[in-house]
Amino acid sequence: MTPLEGLRLAMAEADRYYKDRGIFQDRFGFGVSPALIVIDMAYGWTDPIYGGGSARLDSAIAAIQKLLPAARAKDIPIIYTTSPFEQFQQKRMFKSAADESGKFRSWDQRAFAIDERVKRLPSEYIIYKEHSSAFAGTPLIGHLAGRRVDTLLITGCSTSACVRTTATDAKSNYLKPIIIREAVQDRCEVAHEWTLFDIQARFADVVGLDETLAYLEGLPKGK
Repeated sequence: MTPLEGLRLAMAEADRYYKDRGIFQDRFGFGVSPALIVIDMAYGWTDPIYGGGSARLDSAIAAIQKLLPAARAKDIPIIYTTSPFEQFQQKRMFKSAADESGKFRSWDQRAFAIDERVKRLPSEYIIYKEHSSAFAGTPLIGHLAGRRVDTLLITGCSTSACVRTTATDAKSNYLKPIIIREAVQDRCEVAHEWTLFDIQARFADVVGLDETLAYLEGLPKGK
């Protein structure tokens, strides 16, 4: 049995347990005033020349490329995150993709630059975060509250780390966290699939790209 086959058996068992007891797995649903967040789609994560980069993120890139024009057409807030290059120079240590190790990522500013395939417009907000969650130690919740956002559409990487913690913090801040399945990815397929299953059960909605695009299409411009 492969690790992924074993995982699917474990998820099926958990799914039966939840359904038998009628717990978890409900949906928050989309709200009326969304924002879109693109988490850490910088070259240090998306380009395999870096130790922490992975071509597995290409599929998420393709999905985000479809979401961005749909969101921009409706003038909804778009937020990007990456890590600050300066934290490397300050020799801070994190057990994450922000680890200062040269083996993980070369010491160059390109590693923290947003991948051109999902290029940020100058008017779009960018957060330089030092923790996995986009909310931790950043002004994100104030930015969203000031725009009366009630729904956070979550994309980027990695599913088991920054995507997960951002989603749980969004829920803690009374937002509807919506993870776009095709628009998130992880270096590890098992971690990716388990996280999507587990977080859907308890902390966020995991929604397909087509459903999300249809939701955006139905919004009035300016929402």
